[in-house]
Amino acid sequence: MTCARLLRTGSVFIICAAAAGCNGAGATSSNAASNPDSAATPTATSGTAAATAAGAPVSREITLPAGTRLPIVLDTSIGSDTSRVEEPVQAHLAAAVQIDGSVALEPGSRVGGVVTDATQSGRVKGVAHVGVRFETLTPEGSDARYTIRTAAVGRTAQTTKKRDAEEIGGGAIGGAIIGALVGGKKGAAIGTAAGGGAGTAVVLSTRGKEVHLAKGARLTLSLSEPVTIRVRS
Repeated sequence: MTCARLLRTGSVFIICAAAAGCNGAGATSSNAASNPDSAATPTATSGTAAATAAGAPVSREITLPAGTRLPIVLDTSIGSDTSRVEEPVQAHLAAAVQIDGSVALEPGSRVGGVVTDATQSGRVKGVAHVGVRFETLTPEGSDARYTIRTAAVGRTAQTTKKRDAEEIGGGAIGGAIIGALVGGKKGAAIGTAAGGGAGTAVVLSTRGKEVHLAKGARLTLSLSEPVTIRVRS
């Protein structure tokens, strides 16, 4: 909009000022139209309120103290004659773990570890043993994995010394052999059993029982050190 130039100075000033006012109003309207969100900018929400408004799950930190017991179910089978040291082992929580009356870990939370010992049974001397230690924890519904310290869990096969001695010979000879084997006197046992015939060779060449922890076996872990984790509220 342009101003008409008049002969009287006062009139020129008044008319031009009005035109300038019109132009200003037009500029304001133009800015508002091109940026409609500028007139009402919402206040930013932070922290828990923002997560709640967005529908995201709210989490909290909780510390599992040393001595906390974790009841687990094996998802990997272990055996003294089938496993190898450092092989991975997987398991999950069989029941919820509560701290101060509230659930800290849901059933199904995952724990991972490794085989620490897998010793086969020996011939005459030595029994089978298997051990495992769990080192990681992943709460149910989370992808976060936490390092944990737990005491190793192990199982040892029952000794077969008495059974072996009975297979070598019976009566007085068998009694002497049993006493020698159970007492650890290997030389005396073999010498006394010399008259036992072929049974001796069979026993000396046969390994004892192996020990296995099948998939689905239940164990209880105990935390050696406290660990702080983040779980859903």
